[in-house]
Amino acid sequence: MSTTWIVLGATSTIARHFARLVAAKGDGLILAGRDMEELRRSAADGLARGAPLAEAMAFDARDPASFDPLLDRLRAIGGSISVAVFVGSMPSQEDIDADPSLVDGTVTDSFTGPARFLTAVAPILEERGMGTVVGVGSVAGDRGRLGNYVYGASKAGFHAYLSGLRNRLGRSGVHVVTVKPGTVDTAMTWGMDKLPFLAPPEKVAADILRAVERRTDVLYTPFIWWPVMTVIRAIPERIFKKMKI
Repeated sequence: MSTTWIVLGATSTIARHFARLVAAKGDGLILAGRDMEELRRSAADGLARGAPLAEAMAFDARDPASFDPLLDRLRAIGGSISVAVFVGSMPSQEDIDADPSLVDGTVTDSFTGPARFLTAVAPILEERGMGTVVGVGSVAGDRGRLGNYVYGASKAGFHAYLSGLRNRLGRSGVHVVTVKPGTVDTAMTWGMDKLPFLAPPEKVAADILRAVERRTDVLYTPFIWWPVMTVIRAIPERIFKKMKI
């Protein structure tokens, strides 16, 4: 059965690749974000790849007023609905230390804004009794690290939220996938030094779609990050607090 995907943060590199994959499967697309011109181009690309529906709509995680038109559109669409959240921002920890006001935007973009939207859409998904929620977090959320602990904290909160949402929605047949990418070759990481296991975004998008099809609960992508983060989480705090990782 085909579904209609609402993709939040649809202009991100990974999101664009994911949208192309689901369009090729014959799924519909509601592409949501702030850059309407880019979203319209992506919608046209989705139609060309086989999507029966591809629309661009405005969404801003920091502006809850932008949520209602999306929710109304979803209610009007019949059949199976799924949601994929690619929203987030990652100022450098140095910039945040210099301007603590950046904490608010980072947390809103990467956690509370998407969580607020998903909480609003949850009753629609429960009523339909089918569909998938994909929430893209980060391996940075597995442990607070010196170089990005504000961003990591926001993703840790999002991970916990998705775990609870999975418990809730699973009772009505809706599956929630938590995605924890490592470093990905996107605009968010350009210019950074020493990025281990840097992954192409098209691989990450393919891994996400495979996780959706397999009803995976938590996905580390690329998979190498699962053993890496298992080791990092196991380091005793008295040692970890002295490390620069």
